Amino acid sequence: MKLHELRASQGAHRKRKRVARGTAGAGGKTAGRGTKGQNSRTGGGVPPYFEGGQLPLVRRLPVKRGFTNIFKIVYSVVNLDCLAEFEKDSRVDPDALVIAGIIKSVKNPVKILGRGELQYPLTVTAHKFSTAAKEKIQAAGGTVVELS
Repeated sequence: MKLHELRASQGAHRKRKRVARGTAGAGGKTAGRGTKGQNSRTGGGVPPYFEGGQLPLVRRLPVKRGFTNIFKIVYSVVNLDCLAEFEKDSRVDPDALVIAGIIKSVKNPVKILGRGELQYPLTVTAHKFSTAAKEKIQAAGGTVVELS
């Protein structure tokens, strides 16, 4: 097969209907739009959501109300059971968590949560700690360092 032998399959392309070409043609005069009214005019018609002046369904539903808080802080959340792969007495900070593959990047602040148990002491550095996580780290003999 060569480039000049390529063809679209049969019926793939239809010829465009040329409307409004005089009164004799099939699409002549009103060109299938009817005689009068909004839809017969150029640029006529209403948008798909228009319901004749009734409050549209789109505006009746509460789904899109409210706003997005641009000052919201999104934390990278890490649970204590994820810290099990670090060795005893090691230092756990956001950079170490990225290297270990626990979080994706240090772009977001890190919050440590209390799911799971710690069997050995660690020095954990993060932006925030839950109360349970703080208690469990200190109970295992580790230290908690909170970044500002």
